[in-house]
Amino acid sequence: MTSSADTTVGTFEAAWNHWHAERERSYADPLGWVSLTGLYWITEEFETVADLPGRWRADREAVYVEGIDGTDRLEPVEGAPGLLVQAGDRRIEVIRRTGSVALRVHDPKSPHLKAYNGIPAYAPSETWRVVGNFTPYAEPRVVTTGAVVEGLEHHLRAVGAIDFELAGTTSQLIAFGDASSGLRILFTDATSGLTTYPGARVLSLDAPDADGTVTLDFNRAANLPCAFTDYATCPVAPTENRLAVAVEAGEKTPR
Repeated sequence: MTSSADTTVGTFEAAWNHWHAERERSYADPLGWVSLTGLYWITEEFETVADLPGRWRADREAVYVEGIDGTDRLEPVEGAPGLLVQAGDRRIEVIRRTGSVALRVHDPKSPHLKAYNGIPAYAPSETWRVVGNFTPYAEPRVVTTGAVVEGLEHHLRAVGAIDFELAGTTSQLIAFGDASSGLRILFTDATSGLTTYPGARVLSLDAPDADGTVTLDFNRAANLPCAFTDYATCPVAPTENRLAVAVEAGEKTPR
């Protein structure tokens, strides 16, 4: 006989399994993060870049390309997803970070993609699903963090703080994003650099209830792209978001 408790646990685990499978599928994309084969910073002088077609240069306003049909000027936005240029089977992503411009190369024949074997993770447990209270700031504030690439910075829009208790410890985390549509938390914990990625993991939350109540499901603590590739420019967790407890939940280091 199946009890309501069994059904609840089964539903929780099924939902997590679906989330985990979708995460693994997304990183298996033949032109996704794991397919990256290079990150090349370009200068103000026209130059060839590795074995890529054309000649490239960049200034404070735009990126200029010679020799690729239909593409001569691109305007990547600071900190935003890159602009894409097709180069045969490969895709060149043009990004701007901390004022500089780089080209990321996505290749469906990448050896990293061939070696990809999914995302290791802790078994899901409702122990790591807790309720917290979100307190919005009077005005959003900018929190500056470092990046996994030396010399880069990220400027994140912080909208409030979340107080909660986890593993018997009272904690607080700064939340980013938009309280009306959903929040994101970049954090580290006592597992970081051991079983989980050292720079940060990210936890996405639904919008808070009217009274500020939020649910933090650390079973869905996810790796950033930099956990999979050396060619990402992800932020590291701000100092305020370094938990003292060991969060043995969510995704582990994949390599």
